[in-house]
Amino acid sequence: MKTMLKILNATVIAAVVATPALSADLKVTFAKSNGQTLLPENASCVSTGSDKSAPGPNKSPAVSWSKGPKGTRSYALTMVDPDVPADFSLFNKADKTIPKDFKRMEFVHWVLADIPATRTSLTEGMDGNGPSSSGLPLERTTYGRRGQNGAGGGNLKDGPHGGYMGACPPWNDERIHSYHVTVYALDVDRLNLPHLFTRADLLAAAKGHILASGSQELFYTLNAKAAK
Repeated sequence: MKTMLKILNATVIAAVVATPALSADLKVTFAKSNGQTLLPENASCVSTGSDKSAPGPNKSPAVSWSKGPKGTRSYALTMVDPDVPADFSLFNKADKTIPKDFKRMEFVHWVLADIPATRTSLTEGMDGNGPSSSGLPLERTTYGRRGQNGAGGGNLKDGPHGGYMGACPPWNDERIHSYHVTVYALDVDRLNLPHLFTRADLLAAAKGHILASGSQELFYTLNAKAAK
């Protein structure tokens, strides 16, 4: 748990990048979820009766999307939590609660670029299958090129940390966290990205190349009293 908190305390992304206007929508679905809840098997922290939370299975979710419009040559995928409390000193304190209206910031959980146009799904555990303090290498795979997730501040100075990093909201947070999974259909086979890249790099490179996109929210909390 201490390791997970250490990672989380160093992993918030503060930058927000504008997304270009889109001409069509993609439908994003999750094979095992009800379309609303992020499953415990896809989380990096799970609830316990005594310790409040413990490391979770951290399996990347089984996700699929509808085929992009004519001219689609690749896809990109991101997963972001915009509900991370801005003050880490309040995280998981038994004598404190984090109010719903507390100041929030963004955490990037997953970044994949250059997903082949022939692929419209990722199986469970494909890009993360177990707890990891250092993540997966930022490298090209058969199903896409990994970008930096939120670990290490999300800025590559204390990393790199690629692959999927599952949900781990503070167990004393009164807000249920939302996890936005977005898929972009692009008109290029490969984006012009640095050797090591972040979500901000991906969105900047994708500007002018997005033919369509689609998003789906999943919700997760470790606090039974939390609310949206």
